[in-house]
Amino acid sequence: MAFDSVTIRAEFPILAQEVNGRPLVYLDNAATTQKPLAVLDASRRYYEEINANIHRGTHHLARAATAAHEAARETVARHLNAADPAEVIFTAGTTDSINLVAAILALSPGDEVLISTLEHHSNIVPWQMLCERSGATLQVIPCHDDGTLDQDAFRGLLSERTKVTAFNWISNAFGTVNPVHEMTAAAKAAGSLVVIDAAQAAPHLAINVQALGADFVALSGHKVYAPTGIGVLWGKRAVLDALPPWRGGGEMIKEVTFAKTTYNDLPFKYEAGTPNIEGAIAFAAALDFVHGVGIEAISEHEKKLIKAAADGLSSLPGVKLYGPDDRAGALSFAIEGVHHYDLGTLIDQMGVAVRTGHHCCQPLMARFGITGTTRASFAAYNTAEEVEKLVEAVDKATSMLR
Repeated sequence: MAFDSVTIRAEFPILAQEVNGRPLVYLDNAATTQKPLAVLDASRRYYEEINANIHRGTHHLARAATAAHEAARETVARHLNAADPAEVIFTAGTTDSINLVAAILALSPGDEVLISTLEHHSNIVPWQMLCERSGATLQVIPCHDDGTLDQDAFRGLLSERTKVTAFNWISNAFGTVNPVHEMTAAAKAAGSLVVIDAAQAAPHLAINVQALGADFVALSGHKVYAPTGIGVLWGKRAVLDALPPWRGGGEMIKEVTFAKTTYNDLPFKYEAGTPNIEGAIAFAAALDFVHGVGIEAISEHEKKLIKAAADGLSSLPGVKLYGPDDRAGALSFAIEGVHHYDLGTLIDQMGVAVRTGHHCCQPLMARFGITGTTRASFAAYNTAEEVEKLVEAVDKATSMLR
């Protein structure tokens, strides 16, 4: 069956609205995706039918909510091909997940943490904080002019001092798809723990954590059609079992006395307090939606849209595209003589929603000598007609701004 983005769009009520008298063209999916009816219904059903705190209650609603929450964990585990659902830790999102890992690791002076130029601030700042408190050193993989990482430099930076290697799968700014399997293997061969930011990969690619070989993978629900405030840290059980807990409180304990506390087993060891129960259930509904459409079909559809957008924008005078030709999810561009903020503001008046600025990648922008870009990013519900509207709006806005 041919991919039908029009039918898919009908599942997203928010897309039916107009902005400034024009049909909404939503191309800010790398920031957050819209939510299908299946996700909205899952959230509503939870609050209407089984809302209760989980794990410790004996009454009917508590048991039902617990069952739904743990079923959601199993859904995420299947989506990631995790060996054990207990390796799936629910968090508030990718930022929360990476901070969790950075907080529980103990490094020493002389140790090194290796990240890349392409990283989002959430995969930079937590490691800087770890280095500041431990005396470890932060090393950075450089990137080429086409927005791809310098793999020779990466391998040259790896050594017995490298204790943590953290990099994204797909750049949220440039859409660069990193060779994560090869990079993971190289870092593991050097004896490093590997942390992968899969926030941008989750909506576009199949993730198989067992085949990947990393120690930790972080992702956010709201990037993949689920609500905000829910995410996952997947970690190898042996690694998580050996590390200390992060936050203290209810659920992460077995027994508490004033003399000593013993900690719970995975995954609860890292889930202190009442979790985002509704978010986890809705996250599972979002993943079921993705599986229903087919992640490979979504990926192929988005590749066609990005190529069409790249071709269309390249035909306009003064346009510079950032990132490699085989980018995924996002397309960043700049126009000579036009500020990205002005461009984004003006095309919003034409009903086209894009993101402007540094995309939480200020070091990457500094590498290219710019303050920011205009970024169009794509999802299953976007259409070829919307790409045409984007190009038309940019062309018209550029003419007005020059």
